[in-house]
Amino acid sequence: MSDALETLGRTSASFEASDDAGRPLGPGREPKWRGLLEWLGVFAIALVVFTLIRVFVVSPFLVPSGSMEPTILIGDQVFAQRVSAHLGDTPEIGDIVVFRNPVAASDHEILVKRVVARGGQTVDLIDGRVYVDGIAVEEPYVVGESLPLPTQAPGVSIDYPYVVPDGTLWMMGDNRENSSDSRYFGAVPTGNVVGTVFFRYWPFSRIGLM
Repeated sequence: MSDALETLGRTSASFEASDDAGRPLGPGREPKWRGLLEWLGVFAIALVVFTLIRVFVVSPFLVPSGSMEPTILIGDQVFAQRVSAHLGDTPEIGDIVVFRNPVAASDHEILVKRVVARGGQTVDLIDGRVYVDGIAVEEPYVVGESLPLPTQAPGVSIDYPYVVPDGTLWMMGDNRENSSDSRYFGAVPTGNVVGTVFFRYWPFSRIGLM
């Protein structure tokens, strides 16, 4: 009987866990590589979640120009929510949006402007003011006069009053005399919209909702 128990004990011992050097581990101990794999798994999951949030929910953007001054200054960093764009919702008039530049040959691939009119509406520029469907738009955030630009992007021709085509948006910067916007490249397809700006997170002195 004792010989059988001794044989059973040796058999059980042969199945005991060992560390990376082959030494038996005591109760409650695990190989170091197991802990490393667990941390790598946690890191991988966090990275996937972060990427999904950035692509589909909220993304940070750096404003490269002064076309939105004084609302947004050069170098300001903002968050834009992307859920509405992915759902196909059209931004509201007055929203500040991030969109892909419709001009292929440009220094800036991503632009930030304000929605002034949507598809089907008529835009006119009279005496330095914007009129939408014959009504002057109240724009307390604007600096400078809203004048037609002397030149347009290649292949673009804009005459006022201008009827915004369906499925597009008329975008303008708040700094009206220093903004290449829809007066230059025409109405922007809604499919170019990346997200709607809702929060400025840098610099800290101007942090807050937009």
